[in-house]
Amino acid sequence: MSNRLPNDARVVPLRPPAGRPAAPPRQGPPAPAAKEPLWRDLVGDVLRRERLAQERTLKDVADAARISMPYLSEVERGRKEASSEVLAAAAQALGLGLGDLLARAQGELVRVTSRYAGGGRRGAQAASYDGMCLAA
Repeated sequence: MSNRLPNDARVVPLRPPAGRPAAPPRQGPPAPAAKEPLWRDLVGDVLRRERLAQERTLKDVADAARISMPYLSEVERGRKEASSEVLAAAAQALGLGLGDLLARAQGELVRVTSRYAGGGRRGAQAASYDGMCLAA
């Protein structure tokens, strides 16, 4: 007697056989929630928007802040997580305080994330935060 298993292939039809109703589609995992923006992206956007509003060049602001132009460019694009000293210098070069820069970034964060939180409900009040927490 042989212990060999039969060599039967399992066939999975691509279409339901004619005359038989199709099985309902399987429910997959829920769609992932939209990703919240990174803090470095928000701060970089605020820096770039303010620089462009003042019609200043990247070199001009970098020189005034005493940081390298490539590094400031990376910070504006959200590629680098800048220290508080670098952010304060860049903000000051633009005529802002560090608190002003961070408050604008926080406002942008609240604005962007309120789109995700309410799920489109009308009349629902978005959460408002009066404080800010930074970790270095």
